[in-house]
Amino acid sequence: MFVLFEEAGKFLAGRILLDSDISLQVELDSGKRVKLKAANALLKFDKPAPAQLLAAGQALSQDIELDLAWEFASDDEFSFADLARDYFSADPSKAASTEQQAAALFRLFEAPHYFRRAGKGRFKKAPADILQQALAAIEKKKQVAAQISAWAEELAQGQCPAPVREQLYKILFKPDKNSPEYKAVVEASRTAHQAPLDLLQQAGAIASPYQFHWKRFLFENFPRGTAFPAVQAPAIRDELPLANVQAFSIDDSSTTEIDDALSVQGLGSGSVVLGIHIAAPGLAVLPGSPVDALGRARLSTVYMPGYKLTMLPDEVVQSYTLQEGRNCPALSLYVTLDENTLEILDTTTRLEQVPIASNLRHDKLDSVFTEAFFEAASSAPPVDVPWGPELAFLHRLARHLKAQREVVRGKPESFNRPDYNFSLDNPSGKEPEGNEAVNISIRKRGAPLDLIVAEAMILANSTWGEWLAEHGVPGIYRSQASLAPGVKVRMGTKALPHAGIGVKSYAWCTSPLRRYTDLVNQWQIIACVRHGRTAALAAPFKSRDAELFSIISGFDGAYSAYNGFQAGIERYWTLKYIQQNALTELTATAFKDNLVRTDDLPLVLPAVGAQGLPRGARVRVRLGEIDEITLDVSCTVIERLDTVVDAAAAQQVDEEDNESEMAAGPISIAVDLNDAAPDAAAVAGD
Repeated sequence: MFVLFEEAGKFLAGRILLDSDISLQVELDSGKRVKLKAANALLKFDKPAPAQLLAAGQALSQDIELDLAWEFASDDEFSFADLARDYFSADPSKAASTEQQAAALFRLFEAPHYFRRAGKGRFKKAPADILQQALAAIEKKKQVAAQISAWAEELAQGQCPAPVREQLYKILFKPDKNSPEYKAVVEASRTAHQAPLDLLQQAGAIASPYQFHWKRFLFENFPRGTAFPAVQAPAIRDELPLANVQAFSIDDSSTTEIDDALSVQGLGSGSVVLGIHIAAPGLAVLPGSPVDALGRARLSTVYMPGYKLTMLPDEVVQSYTLQEGRNCPALSLYVTLDENTLEILDTTTRLEQVPIASNLRHDKLDSVFTEAFFEAASSAPPVDVPWGPELAFLHRLARHLKAQREVVRGKPESFNRPDYNFSLDNPSGKEPEGNEAVNISIRKRGAPLDLIVAEAMILANSTWGEWLAEHGVPGIYRSQASLAPGVKVRMGTKALPHAGIGVKSYAWCTSPLRRYTDLVNQWQIIACVRHGRTAALAAPFKSRDAELFSIISGFDGAYSAYNGFQAGIERYWTLKYIQQNALTELTATAFKDNLVRTDDLPLVLPAVGAQGLPRGARVRVRLGEIDEITLDVSCTVIERLDTVVDAAAAQQVDEEDNESEMAAGPISIAVDLNDAAPDAAAVAGD
């Protein structure tokens, strides 16, 4: 005697060794013995042999038409033997054969959309409306599976279907693994034995390398687009006094968000007053307002060669920017100094209108206000040069402030590596296409005008940071516990030392048109100006305010993403510059493992032959093939340019190890080729 039974969704048959009312002991063809409850025995039979029954039943089950079986089936609960008798036998009084009963069981079991299981070997047919819905869903899945196969075939043949092209960045970086577009890419990549990115590129899914990087950034950070809704810049209604100063700003020519300006009064009197004037959108843009919502959404301006995405709409920016020829509302810090010793005697913060006399531009004046100019000015003030006396004093003050910070830091700040300016042949300022001619110029770090602005802003940010703490008003601070390796700069709400800058506290306050953190701090400072010692009660953000921590978290993530994109897109334009100028060899400096940093371009790349070179070793490298999609380029060391590494240069390389210009390595994508391909059987039976 044999028995047919089900175990874990699989049908088995074997010889009965022991049969009781409660259980059976069964030996399978494999020799394995199993014990099962008597109630789980679906069919007992004498012939054929178990293996023959399973094979015959499976073959015969495929001849059962499900629609016809559903019509034959009783509306009440029934067994598989009942269906086999009704379906196969012309005489309802005669039982179906063992093979027919097994076939009916197998067919009923694999068609849950037609027949619902009601117990061991018992079923009930699905209602007609439910059946039609299930059949429609199955048909739809079959069509989707066919569409996936068709798209995969197109991709393998080098053509990209429009739906896949439209979902390109979602497929690569934030995929819905159940979407047909994603499954088509997986199937095509597996069939063609190609990486998904290579496959899509060859299929023409990527319009251009530049557009790939740009649209990926927009997809990840601006999924709703970059356009601003229509808003109106609120007017500043405060009655602000007019400052008795003539202020000037120092920025690049491309700068439209002029946040800061400087003024100098009392030269030659022995007591000089430095004015640091910051645009004051915080007087009009209030927390929770429509304009605030725009700033809160972006958190910072995004910079890139030839283009930028401003934090606020241009119409709003122009309402508060420190434009020359206007009296501009400003938050001003006045620092009274001893003209000879440069000792700070007093500081005062005011809300006022500041006359902006000039918007000076780096690119037009850097060649005038050089180190030599200021060296000569130390003995004879340049009265014949516009703003010459003021800038000469400010340069002397900046060097003094920097020296004081370096004492706190414990070592000098080094500016051995230059900054690089990218200019594109894109005079209209519209969004670049990626093929513009690019020029890269070198600008030494710590240039005199840079130093003047940087030290003035550090002075303002550190002074206002301490001032907020004195009033018990929280702000957004940047701090660094020490200069030890691995100690990073952190953001928080407490006034903690910043070892890297060498100040007691540091709060970003000087760019409220470009950074949302600065706008938040400006609101807090305005509360201190207006309310003095009771400012903590009136400030928009109170101590331990959860909203303040939320802003810090959001800003930190956005700022990192924006800086990462800027580094990556600058690398793209650097590679373009190499191609446009047909550069094949460059000089470079070894700095870590097998990496070298080129001397005249902002480029770090792996170099064959650099292994084992000491830090600071100078070499000549030959460039390899450039991949504009992955931003990858390799090189080979062809010549050592020095025999002994300068110790100071090696130390400088060590200090700059953490500065990254690479954005290197192949693009990381989220397509998983181990994902299962669509299974026709699963689609049909789901």
